[in-house]
Amino acid sequence: MQRDPGKPVRHEFNVVHSLDDLFNDDKIELIVVNTPNDTHFEYTKKALIAGKHVVVEKPFTVTTSEADELIALAEKYARVLTVFQNRRWDGDFMTVQSVVQQKLVGDLVEFEARYDRFRDHVEERSWKEQRSAGTGVLYNLGSHMIDQALVLFGMPRYVDARLGVQRRGGKADDFYDIRMEYEDLLVILKSSYLAKGPLPRYMLHGTQGSFVKWGIDPQEGDLKNGKMPGSDEWGKEDKQWWGRLNNHTGDAAFETIPGDYMKFYDNVYAAIRHGENLAVLPSQARDVIQIIEACPESERKGQAVRVDANV
Repeated sequence: MQRDPGKPVRHEFNVVHSLDDLFNDDKIELIVVNTPNDTHFEYTKKALIAGKHVVVEKPFTVTTSEADELIALAEKYARVLTVFQNRRWDGDFMTVQSVVQQKLVGDLVEFEARYDRFRDHVEERSWKEQRSAGTGVLYNLGSHMIDQALVLFGMPRYVDARLGVQRRGGKADDFYDIRMEYEDLLVILKSSYLAKGPLPRYMLHGTQGSFVKWGIDPQEGDLKNGKMPGSDEWGKEDKQWWGRLNNHTGDAAFETIPGDYMKFYDNVYAAIRHGENLAVLPSQARDVIQIIEACPESERKGQAVRVDANV
């Protein structure tokens, strides 16, 4: 949230014994739902009915029907409802977005993104590793990557996906290869828990050249190491991870735009206090779930499936 830098920040913590205590507290305006994926719908619904604004951790919901119901409730109660798609504010993605918007590789014909985490064992105690609704790497990392693709290119015509379990003893999907087909563009999204890098994070190929980017935004790592958002050089990436742009002007390193996750909450504040437009619309988060639902359907059929953007 934006604040007056001259005023101290007051931290207040209260212990509650039930969710209803939170929902019924008139002093609370905003609820952040950061719980296992299959509880997002239930908790968000209760918060909206209680008159709270809500930020939901990605993925928005498990199904599009759940997303539709929550969107309708937010409209009914005139509450702000958004989803924490924080990786729109990753420096690497913001840089890729700039390359696409400026057409620095010409007309794009192929876009490939990877998001890998090498973990050759299954974390048995993690709900994300269980075979249940909303678990697995597709809902976890896939919700970020699909959101980024939709921000750049909108809804595709077809989705062709392969997913499954690669690690021994695995129960939930731990890899995917998703092809999103547009009229003149192929978007490829990949993730695996058995891909040990460094592998390119993004590869863009167009009529005038290519852009290739390695590494991953440093903000998550910095947060884990105790660095505070907004501190000196926050979100700035080391030069070794800058991408390379090879086009008609030459082949050179391309500086990464500094990332800034706080812009998400600045926008939430502005939407609640001043009625500004949301950066992450719930309808956009719902589109992500529609693509996710299309992936296992494509896997079962062994072919591309049509995506109706009007559904």
